[in-house]
Amino acid sequence: MSRQFRVASAVCIAASFATILFSTGGSGAKAQDIQIPVAQAPGSSAITVEPRQSVFRPAEQPLNQPESTTAEGDSAAVDPLAGVTSLADLVARTPIPTSISREMECLAGAIYFEARSETLDGQLAVGRVIVTRAASGRFPNSYCGVVYQPSQFSFVRSNAMPAINRESALWQRAVRIALIAHAGAWRSPVEGAMFFHAAHVSPSWGKIRMARVDNHVFYR
Repeated sequence: MSRQFRVASAVCIAASFATILFSTGGSGAKAQDIQIPVAQAPGSSAITVEPRQSVFRPAEQPLNQPESTTAEGDSAAVDPLAGVTSLADLVARTPIPTSISREMECLAGAIYFEARSETLDGQLAVGRVIVTRAASGRFPNSYCGVVYQPSQFSFVRSNAMPAINRESALWQRAVRIALIAHAGAWRSPVEGAMFFHAAHVSPSWGKIRMARVDNHVFYR
């Protein structure tokens, strides 16, 4: 894996943080349970696929490497993702911001309720389906629109998500996965999937089956 590629991914994640985070007016706010209401935005759907090895998404237009100055005054390339060899490692290195935008709440919430008990690959697969749908032009063009589209996700009840314990490790992991999925920093095992369903059901969708990942089957 090239230094340029890893840095491009790092810059991508950093850029994503800059666009989706907003200030809370203080860093000491105590986390608490929240209920996420429906947004005035477009909709979502589900997916299924067989796992493949996760790899960094190629950067089509690699960005210039940031530089830092050493004690001697020499410029040295900064490589924040040096040594990252797995999705687990990337998740561990992804910082949790003090607050996140409503769009990222919707994305992380879907990952949390659909796949919080699954592997990192399974959670990323669900997150990337939502990202792919929002960017496709065939579905609502926002994460909240996709998640709250009628009759798509069973965890959405009365146009709202259930309360979330924001202090839990499961939620914090879902937020990290959401940031990675949003930035496209790691390829999903079913990259490009736009639909999924639970493995214990067999709907007649007539779509192209990609693979099963944990407890979901993905399609495109």
